[in-house]
Amino acid sequence: METRDLRYFTMVAELEHLGRAAEALDVTQPALSKCIDRLEKICQGQLLERVGRGVRLTEAGRLLYERARLLNQLLASTQQDIASLASGGAGHIRVGAAATVAEFLLPGICRVLLAESPGVTIDIQIGMNDVLRAMLRDDQLDIVVGPLLAEEREFVGRPIARDQVVVAASPAHPFAGKTPSLAALAHSAWVLPARTVATRQWLERQFDAHGLAAPNVQIEASSIAALPRLIAETRLLSFLSRRNLTEGRPGARLIEVPNPLTTMDRHFGVLFRAKRYLTPATRRFIAIAETQGAGLND
Repeated sequence: METRDLRYFTMVAELEHLGRAAEALDVTQPALSKCIDRLEKICQGQLLERVGRGVRLTEAGRLLYERARLLNQLLASTQQDIASLASGGAGHIRVGAAATVAEFLLPGICRVLLAESPGVTIDIQIGMNDVLRAMLRDDQLDIVVGPLLAEEREFVGRPIARDQVVVAASPAHPFAGKTPSLAALAHSAWVLPARTVATRQWLERQFDAHGLAAPNVQIEASSIAALPRLIAETRLLSFLSRRNLTEGRPGARLIEVPNPLTTMDRHFGVLFRAKRYLTPATRRFIAIAETQGAGLND
């Protein structure tokens, strides 16, 4: 099975049309058809089926497409890493970061790294932890800097900093200056991330453990840390890193609504896939992150 055939097949699968795929690849349509024929012979099964003037993947085709897409990504990153090493280049790092980490940890890491190696290039993707983990799994990222799970099984995790997540609200909220009960919090309206996000799962488990319904989520958002103004101008509760509530941070206009049952201890760390080759630049990034994080814990 040739990598070129897999690359051509991936293009056909994404465009769902042999003619348009041939044009995009700058090859003839007969040559592209022969490529598909070779793959079907090797796989001993039909990969595409005609639909009108286009094509669509069979079940076997969908399986091959997913594997081929991952392989193409791995080959591209491998070629880039080897070319960088061969030419003496500083390297390229694909980093996924939670919004809180991007605010309080990434600036210091990047400052030190770029001072040491001005030629390093960094691609930063900001997102929720579940999305970033999926990108790491699919080899779209080299590392993720974000919350660590209690027990990391899928990835290698290096702890770098401690953090606490607390209930936050506008200073005008009825709970301002009070310590409401868990039951009172359960009956309030909230803005929270998706159910797949670890912080929301932890919060819902707290309510469930005390026989209470899950929080009443009025607004669900992909990034809570990016919505301090929305939280400040509504009577909604949210669940944010305490760091975001300090002076100079995006959530400085918010206040903490204290309750020990809704105070979540967590660790931030660097995640990467086991046995994945890490370039010297990426390894240096991790080392600086560990040093910077240790300073924040003091």
